Amino acid sequence: MTPFHEAVRMTPLEQRIRDRIAADGPIPVSQYMSMALGDPDFGYYVTRDPLGAAGDFITAPEISQIFGELIGLWCAIAWEQSGAPERAVLVELGPGRGTLMADALRAAEMSPPFAAAIELHLVETSPKLRDSQRAALGDYDVTWHDRFDEVPPGPLFLVANEFFDALPIDQYVKTKTGWRRRCIAFDPKTDAFCFMVSEAPLAEISEEMQNASIGEIRETNPSAMALAGELGRRLADFGGAALIIDYGPAQSATGDSLQAVSRQHYHDVLATPGEADITAHVDFQELARSACVAGAAAHGPIHQAALLARLGIGQRTETLLKSAGPEQAETLRAAARRLIDPDAMGTLFKALALTGPDMPPPAGFEGADFGENV
Repeated sequence: MTPFHEAVRMTPLEQRIRDRIAADGPIPVSQYMSMALGDPDFGYYVTRDPLGAAGDFITAPEISQIFGELIGLWCAIAWEQSGAPERAVLVELGPGRGTLMADALRAAEMSPPFAAAIELHLVETSPKLRDSQRAALGDYDVTWHDRFDEVPPGPLFLVANEFFDALPIDQYVKTKTGWRRRCIAFDPKTDAFCFMVSEAPLAEISEEMQNASIGEIRETNPSAMALAGELGRRLADFGGAALIIDYGPAQSATGDSLQAVSRQHYHDVLATPGEADITAHVDFQELARSACVAGAAAHGPIHQAALLARLGIGQRTETLLKSAGPEQAETLRAAARRLIDPDAMGTLFKALALTGPDMPPPAGFEGADFGENV
């Protein structure tokens, strides 16, 4: 080993992954991603609070209170559209610090019947983030779950903001001899992880994949599709609505979208596992398909900017500006711009709504059947 490699710090999780590869051979991208994010001892989300200016990334709820308030309004309207059931199983997947839900519940209080119907459930695996959520939601009765399938049945009103992008993906590469799974190996010559292609052929090949060019990469996310199917079944059986906000193309596409972020800068996906966030684009078309096959209806996706504009981000900003000082006013305007400008989050992030089959299009999605040009 060269002096250069001796100076490189090895994370505890890196050694664990090396040991796994030494024992079992190269591992799929999904297994590497699962370990990097969710290892029970050294996983990224297990060991830290990654949010905020001092963390690795900033999500929309941390940018402006208006984001969460509008989501709360959306849920209240969806509850009314669903017939105002006596129970409203309000769920957030991956609630971060609880900021979005705290703002949403404050807005929900504008509809006392909806606020009274809420049973609040948060799906969160990180102990550190659960502590933050308790602090943010101390005035509310909250039940936490490790998985969505632990949430009790009933009319479902669910929010998932930047949740699906962190679910582990598999990658496949078109080679001269067909499609092969992309895996991660350890190269002793460089003393580092590297990508490689497995020898086993892919069993099922779609028509689209048959026409792909050599070198193209196709990503799949079985856990995301399974969850979308479960959401679809719940909505078909009990009614309600789910709002998914994330980034990725509106239509399924080939390409390598795997990326890592540390301290708000791009990071080598294969370096220091457990100490950087790893994500991939969300396939909204496949999410919608999985939910619809299970009995739900899909609306959108539409740009985040379009959804927030239709829900009233402009009006809410103007209301807050009336009581704001000059510095606070500029902060409010800058936050709104960041959420809706095309050069910021406005068009990169998209919103997909899933509903019970008999429910009308939810707020912001009127006329937005799946396939709307975004």
